[in-house]
Amino acid sequence: MATDYQTFTIEKRGAVDWLTFNRPEARNAITIEMATELRDYFGALPEQESVRVVVMRGAGKSFCAGLDIKEAGATAGPDAPFGGGMGFQSYLADVYIRMRRCPQPIVSLVHGAACGGGFSFVLASDIRIAGESARMNAAYIKLGLSACDMGCSYFLPRLVGTSVASELMLTGRFIDAPRALATGLVSAVVPDDELEAAAAIYVDDMLATSAIGLRMTKDGLNFSIDAPSLEAAMAIENRNQLMCSSSQEFRDRMKGFVKGER
Repeated sequence: MATDYQTFTIEKRGAVDWLTFNRPEARNAITIEMATELRDYFGALPEQESVRVVVMRGAGKSFCAGLDIKEAGATAGPDAPFGGGMGFQSYLADVYIRMRRCPQPIVSLVHGAACGGGFSFVLASDIRIAGESARMNAAYIKLGLSACDMGCSYFLPRLVGTSVASELMLTGRFIDAPRALATGLVSAVVPDDELEAAAAIYVDDMLATSAIGLRMTKDGLNFSIDAPSLEAAMAIENRNQLMCSSSQEFRDRMKGFVKGER
């Protein structure tokens, strides 16, 4: 995993990576270079045991305005990178898959615009906190495309239900911070300048858990959301508990619990 990315910065604060999209002049729009760097970063996270939580945010006035249309227009055609068409489509889509596959919980701090692929970054996260200025939409359909893109059709109905997801995806309407909270899309809404402090509360709670327990909980949730039955979900739970209970940290925590040191 590289450490000197050009389209975002990584600030390491102990066991937490603070990832900040760093193209404020373009509202942090997604470029080919950004897709390449995000693929590298999230693809390497499973092997980064020292990183326990990732916080994503955007520099400037927006979280991420979606695909950089100017670059997309300039690189369109038969000679486009990755062969054009499905080549870049699947190349960028793999970023969201890697976000879900990495064992570290991802906290998104959303302010300003989070549109299209930027909206999907929010949806692919584990915990979402909105600033009061946050405005999110499935912008794809506004461009003459299907709103079923970059995992939106998978994530959004699971977060807000089919009815609200249908409304947002069929119309491309923006959802603002208050309604995002009311529909369960985000966990909290705070003033924009308090987003970092709000994230710290969640991060501290996660860091207070065991390292393996945190990883296995994200893993188990991912499987159980699509589990075909209760028995299948419980099979994953049983596996996770057996793996966690074999760790030294579990034994140490149990001794402390029995002694009243919790």
